[in-house]
This record gives sequence, structure tokens and C-alpha cells, in this order.
Amino acid sequence: MGLENVVNDILEQAKAEVLIIKKETEGEVAAIIDEAKANAEKIMEAKQAQTNAQIDRIEKQEMSSAHLEIKRATLNAKKDVLESVYQSASEKISSIPAEKNANLLKEILDNYGSKGSRVYSNGRDAKLVQEMTDLTYMGEIDCLGGLVIENEDGSVRLDYTFDTILENASEQSLKQVSDILFG
Repeated sequence: MGLENVVNDILEQAKAEVLIIKKETEGEVAAIIDEAKANAEKIMEAKQAQTNAQIDRIEKQEMSSAHLEIKRATLNAKKDVLESVYQSASEKISSIPAEKNANLLKEILDNYGSKGSRVYSNGRDAKLVQEMTDLTYMGEIDCLGGLVIENEDGSVRLDYTFDTILENASEQSLKQVSDILFG
């Protein structure tokens, strides 16, 4: 029986050591798990911060892009309105009554005819212009109305076509018209 006691003592001692090792191992495992959880939490927080920053950046880009698109659409709409106003003015000029048109042509010839020796007009006004002036009629030009007067050698050319006058007036008053139309 002595041997059995020794074996039992050794077994009891081994069991005690196994329990100690098991508790130490469980403690180490728990510490490793806690550390892993802490690291995972840090990684998740960092990824969340990166994701939030990326979301903010994308939102800002999208908002900026949307604002640019709105500005572009607004500018295009304003441009269309201004072109429409210009076209409307052009149509009104081309439909000036004959008597008023004759008065305008006479005024141009009276004021500037002496500065040239040749004259051009649109086809509608050709006969009228030839009757009104002694300047050499050189032919028809494509315009809404008005005249082009030039000197003998063609080196000085005075453009009093309604197209040119409208274009100059449009350029000079673009800001005022824009302010009136768009505030």
C-alpha cells in the first residue's frame, strides 16, 4: 500500500499542477482575448473614422459638383433668355415699318453720306437708297437694314447696318439688361 499512496500523492500533485497550469493558461487566454478585443476596437474606431472622413469628403465633392451643375444650368438659362431677347430685338428691327425705315436711312445718309462715295444696303432697301442719294450704289449686303458707306478706294468703311448697331448696343448694355432681367 505504500506504493499506492505514493502514486496517489503524485497523481494529486499532478492534478494540482494541472489545475494551476489550467488557471494560468485561462488567465493568459483571457488576457490575449482582452488584448485582441482592445486591438479590434481600436481598428474598428480607426476604420470608422476613415469611413466617416471618406463619407464627408464624398459628400463635399457631391455638393460641390451639384452647386457647379446648378450654376452651369442657371448660366445656360440666362444665356438662353439673353439670346431670346436679342433675337426678339432683331425681329422687331427687321419689321420696322417702311416709312420709319426710310427716315432712318435718310438720317444715316444725311449724317454720314458725305464721308464716302459708295453705299451698300440690304435688298429690301436697294431701290429706296438709290433714290435717296447720289452715292454710287455698290450692291446688296446681308443685313437687317441700314447702310454701309465707304470711300472711293474702300479703305474707310462706315458700318451703319442695324445688325452692327444692335450688336454694339447689346454688348454695351449687356450688364444693364442682365440686371433688369435677373436682378
